[in-house]
Amino acid sequence: MNVSVVGSGYVGTTVAACLADLGHRVTAIDIDTAIVETINDGETPIHEPGLAELVETHAGERLHATTDHATLRETDITFLALQTPSREDGSIDLGALEAGTRDVGEALAEKEGYHLVVVKSTVIPGTVEERLEPLLEEVSGKEAGEEFGIAVNPEFQSQGSAVADFMGPDKLVFGAEDERALDRLDELYEPLVADNDGVPIVETGRREAMMVKYANNVFLAGKISLINELGNLCKEFGVDSYDVAEAIGLDERIGSQFLRSGVGWGGSCFPKDTDALRAAGREAGYEPELLDSVVAINDGQPRRMLDLLERHTDVEDRRIAVLGLAFKPGTDDIRGSRATLVIDELLDHGASVAAYDPVASDAMAEKFPAVEYVESAQSALADAHGALVVTDWDEFAVLDEAFDDMAQQIVVDGRRIVDPRDGMTYEGLTW
Repeated sequence: MNVSVVGSGYVGTTVAACLADLGHRVTAIDIDTAIVETINDGETPIHEPGLAELVETHAGERLHATTDHATLRETDITFLALQTPSREDGSIDLGALEAGTRDVGEALAEKEGYHLVVVKSTVIPGTVEERLEPLLEEVSGKEAGEEFGIAVNPEFQSQGSAVADFMGPDKLVFGAEDERALDRLDELYEPLVADNDGVPIVETGRREAMMVKYANNVFLAGKISLINELGNLCKEFGVDSYDVAEAIGLDERIGSQFLRSGVGWGGSCFPKDTDALRAAGREAGYEPELLDSVVAINDGQPRRMLDLLERHTDVEDRRIAVLGLAFKPGTDDIRGSRATLVIDELLDHGASVAAYDPVASDAMAEKFPAVEYVESAQSALADAHGALVVTDWDEFAVLDEAFDDMAQQIVVDGRRIVDPRDGMTYEGLTW
């Protein structure tokens, strides 16, 4: 099929490259000429395992990029994969998505025949019907359900494993109001379904499809905050929380995933989606008390790291190493990173911060230019009076003798990745 993808961020670039790998002809559309040129040169604008290889393989063949929205007239399906960032009150900003929708509508005004627009962007249920569909009708001069369709196909791609998540999904969710839209989505994903025998396809309404996306992320965020709350209690009782988690994970009703207690969740999706649902609930007159607690617990974990460190040393005017800046291993994304809160706390207490991450230092330097960013974990540890492990990159598990170069071997491990050793004062965050 001929597919266009509007927006070339984390979601859009991954969707475009993966659909090309499934055999479709894909046009990536973005207003940023630098991103367009990068993709056409066979390179990826983001760091995501496996994505660079797909872009390099298909660029110039089944994958092209352009700034011209008119090219979508030559395609069968257009995906809207534009960001919906959070406002200060937690609600989502639809500015970029509505601008992209307007561009799509202008292009469709000149197209003959039925066209399917698919919303990949995450929006509150009702947004498609109340904002995006009327905008498309107004700008294109066409009638929804007749001359074009608009469906919802949420993504469930985790950064650091987005390509694998797309290619090996645990479910596909199609939210649509007309059979032509469902038929076109079935045709699009047929190669993926063939490669993943038995993958469930959920066909539902558009509101329900989008709520599935929010419920998915908020449920996982809640599970992490609950195991962190239990981990904090375990710490106070002198109990190994990981032994407890291993046991309760054997209960099929609970499951073993997302039971690693530590410094908390971050990224672009969990914080944004949880905040958006809380804000939308309040606007509708409902107080989401449990979700408020989920966020409060998560925001408190970085502060606990500093509290543990200060049990053993005064951080003022002392070098403190922060290991890991990305919100999770496998990505350079610092959005929602727990390291941001950790660094904030350290700077507020007068510490001199030496930070290291294999891929995310440049991004964090834009936020905290006064921090010293070093080229290796060993360099960060040298002469440090304490170390806070925030992201569980594999290399942090094998530092060994590097801790000998610390002025004080005090390690607060937020991810249970460092093995305690003789001469080290080791504090697990929740164990």
